[in-house]
Order: sequence, then structure tokens, then C-alpha cells
Amino acid sequence: MLEVNAINQFYGESHTLWDLDLNVPEGKCTCLMGRNGVGKTTLLQCIMGLLPVKSGDILFRGENLNRQIAEKRATFGIGYVPQGRQIFPLLTVEENLRIGLPVRRQDRKRIPEFIFELFPVLKEMLGRRGGDLSGGQQQQLAIGRALVIDPQLLILDEPTEGIQPNIVQEIGDIILRLNRDIGLTVLLVEQKLPFARKVADRFSILDRGRQVAAGEMDQLNEELIRQYLTV
Repeated sequence: MLEVNAINQFYGESHTLWDLDLNVPEGKCTCLMGRNGVGKTTLLQCIMGLLPVKSGDILFRGENLNRQIAEKRATFGIGYVPQGRQIFPLLTVEENLRIGLPVRRQDRKRIPEFIFELFPVLKEMLGRRGGDLSGGQQQQLAIGRALVIDPQLLILDEPTEGIQPNIVQEIGDIILRLNRDIGLTVLLVEQKLPFARKVADRFSILDRGRQVAAGEMDQLNEELIRQYLTV
């Protein structure tokens, strides 16, 4: 579904991504892994058009996204939950959710009811400002906002960061439900190894801006963990 082919990216004179490849198969949950600062968030921002790539191609269902501005990528069916959630704190929960409605078809300009089935707390707090929610509730809101567009691919950047354990468990269950029951393709950045093993089918490990290992999750062995994931 998503193919990243030999992309290179720079911050000024700093070369951050080096001929990086990534394949996200349709219907699977792929976990992007690696220590802090190896380029995981940078890669997601390149996929979403928030950072430019120097060379290489990013293909979604065969369409080259390099030619598309960031604002257009949601229209292809890509939902994005950035690191740190980035909800709008002064807008209500309902207003945050309605931000994705322009991407939906003209006859479906309403918040899908299944979002409230996944996150009942959001329905209870529709009139509350986003900034007044707890961290876990804000993360649920950020995921719900991404799901409003009915995405074909959901990209999540460290959804468990700074979240209380009971909400981490709930988010894991929701990712599994979306991926395995509904068939939504997921690309996930996650550093918590038990969480990654629970929800993901496949892994890709980055180190110093390069992909150094990839495969089925049961192929993630102790040697790879020790070499690339253990701090």
C-alpha cells in the first residue's frame, strides 16, 4: 500500500535519512522502531509532506505523493496522529473532530458514530475544550480526529507516549480492532516493545537514518533488540 523508495532528507547541511526504503503492506500493522533520534518521526513527516525530501519516491497505492502538497495527502485516505497529539486546545472536542469533515464525501459530512463507539468518553465531552482533557483523553481525541476521514492508512507516532497504563491498554486494543477486525492498514512508531509485539504484524528498524532490519514481528530477535533498540 505504502512504498518509500530510496528517500534522502536533509536538515540544512545535516543528512538525516539515507536512501531509506520502507514497505507497508495493505491490511497489516507495521511498527517503525529504533532509538531516539534515528529518523522515525522525520520519516513520517516526509510521508505526510510536512518535510521535503531531497530525492527518492513515496508511493501510496502507486500514486507518487512527492507531487502532492501536505494538505492534499489526507484526501488520498491517509490519517495521521502526530507525536505529542497536537490537538487544538482551545477548540471543543466536537470542533476538533469536525476538522476532518471537509475530506469526507459531500453526503457524509458528519462525525462517524463508530468513533464514539471506540471512544465513548469523547461523546461525553463533546462540548469540553480539548486542552481541558487528560493526556490519555487527548490521545483518544487525536486518533478519533484522524479516523474522521475514513482513512485507508492510519499513521500513529508514539501513541503511548506519556499515557497512563490503562489508556495504553485501551489504545492497543483499539489498534488491534481497527487493523484485524476492520482491516485498516496501520503504520506505527512505538518504543515500548511489549506494546509493539502486541499490536504489530511487521517491524522495520531504523538506525542513523537507514533501515537496518525488517520482517515479521516474530523475527524480531534478541540480537536485533540488543543492537538497535536497547538504550
